Amino acid sequence: MKRILITGFSGFVSYYFLDYLNSSVSAHAAHEGNEGSEEREEIEVLGIDVQLPPHYADDYHFENIKIRFLALNLLDFSALKIAVTSFAPHYILHLASLSSVGASWKDPVNCFMNNTNIFLNLVESVRESGISCRILSVGSSEEYGNVTQNDIPLTEQKQLHPGSPYAIARVSQEMLSQCYVASMGLDIVLTRSFNHIGPRQKDIFVVPSFVRQILDGIAAGKQTVALSTGNLAIVRDFLDVRDVVRAYHALLLNGKKGELYNVCSGNGHTLQHILETIAELAGVTVSPSVDPGKIRPSDNMIIIGDNTKLRTETGWEPAYTLRQTLEDMLRYGREQQRVQK
Repeated sequence: MKRILITGFSGFVSYYFLDYLNSSVSAHAAHEGNEGSEEREEIEVLGIDVQLPPHYADDYHFENIKIRFLALNLLDFSALKIAVTSFAPHYILHLASLSSVGASWKDPVNCFMNNTNIFLNLVESVRESGISCRILSVGSSEEYGNVTQNDIPLTEQKQLHPGSPYAIARVSQEMLSQCYVASMGLDIVLTRSFNHIGPRQKDIFVVPSFVRQILDGIAAGKQTVALSTGNLAIVRDFLDVRDVVRAYHALLLNGKKGELYNVCSGNGHTLQHILETIAELAGVTVSPSVDPGKIRPSDNMIIIGDNTKLRTETGWEPAYTLRQTLEDMLRYGREQQRVQK
């Protein structure tokens, strides 16, 4: 890999992709016997987002990657086209999105524009610039909609029934991808990415919210922590973000043009189980209460994916267990508490 453009650069997933990319270059150099050699392949990254990541100056030091950041709104087509043309990426990792299902119900227009329209601007800028590059179009398991136990595990062939503005926007992005591959020859690989979690994730999402509430309770000296939750009976397929970025890297290199891949663990867990596991690891008991404001108008009760195609075609395998991920999230949360004191 040489020049990589990453949209949504300031988000949760981008940091881990950079970290994996940096370490994979070192590992490759060591394997080839070129460790410390100036012949090591040079990787340049152009990160695009509306604002710099938090703690950018402190945390974004990757010795094997040259990083440049550009503050740019992807709805600004002219500015985006200039950036794409001048950088001429070999690969584009399109992570930019408004990814909260709950937020999409509160502002569906903004959700649709900031998912569908930004992707359309991106592929149009590539097409008009005449650049030959591979694009990874990241979609969502929410596209499947409400399914029954008989549909589980969900394969890529399952008919879609999107049940939220966010899910509909992601289906639109997927259809645009297929159109630009079939009719305009762009090299796009598609994912339906299931729930991913890990250290650094914002607590607007459910699992880091559990972690934060439990650690706040412990800091307040409580042995039984009261939590505000949504529906704990919901079943989700959670994958560690570090496994997610390894999958994205594998798909950029080895995915097939125009093909769609589930990025998932293949295992389902209720939110109740997730909460109880975090509480066990933290050494406390919890007393959850359902907040009606966290109940969505239409929620998928069960989402578990089939990752056979991803594993078969790229050789990818998940490396982290759910318990390992939750332990790391607790550890990171405790570190953040110490820093903030």
